[in-house]
Amino acid sequence: MASTTPTGLLIRPRHLAFDLPDPLPRHWHGGDAFKSHLFDAMSVLFPDGERFFIDSVRLFRERIEDPVLKEQIRGFIGQEGHHSREHLVYSQRLRDQGYDVGRLEARAQRRIRFTQRTLSPQRQLAATVALEHLTAIMADALLAKPQYLAGADPALVRLWRWHALEETEHKAVAFDVYQQVCGDRALLRRAMRMATWFFLLDTFRGLAHMLARDGLAWNWRVWRDGLRFLWGRDGFFRSLLGAYRDFFRPGFHPWQHDNRPLMQRTRDEFEAPADAERAALA
Repeated sequence: MASTTPTGLLIRPRHLAFDLPDPLPRHWHGGDAFKSHLFDAMSVLFPDGERFFIDSVRLFRERIEDPVLKEQIRGFIGQEGHHSREHLVYSQRLRDQGYDVGRLEARAQRRIRFTQRTLSPQRQLAATVALEHLTAIMADALLAKPQYLAGADPALVRLWRWHALEETEHKAVAFDVYQQVCGDRALLRRAMRMATWFFLLDTFRGLAHMLARDGLAWNWRVWRDGLRFLWGRDGFFRSLLGAYRDFFRPGFHPWQHDNRPLMQRTRDEFEAPADAERAALA
């Protein structure tokens, strides 16, 4: 298994137009309220979270001398910045549907401000490394198992697959920076426990709020089917457990989950149309 980032890895933002439906279908994931709002709740967290990731890496950018890693940091910042912009559009669509996105954002923003005010730069970077691992293993699941987005609105499928591809490409950037400037594995493990708790808490709060606005908060069938989607046989979250636990192993590196063939197939999905257009123009 790889113990370092593969050589020749290209990390660059793709400035794609997603044209999310306006209005956004309230239950865009095949008419399923739980699945739709699970992804909606995660999306609401991304703009502020990704700005935090960028800031935590920038704190150490000047200490990195490796030209390859410096270029990867540049790609990481570009990708995360573009993700933040697209998910802000997504959040506006949710506001337009009557969900209190501002309240959900404010809670995450308060926590980020507290983190930046009270934690050392090393601990902020450790939190980013942990959250980047969570997003990377979810990204891998979405790309490897299309059933998790089966039946969803095509524009939303495209958005989530694009985001998952770029999360895969840059999944080790923050980790590699951390290893160069700190490297404390015990701190990383503590950061992962905290990151997991707050990610699940904030996602659940967002999901519950949106279901409540839909009048479905106490619909037991919605929760039964939703929990089956997450934790049933081949459930979305259940499928992540092995890769999640790997983070706690001594000597772990994100590219030990070497999904480059999957990443390349997904790149072809997004880049082939652009290549065809350039060829036609030539």
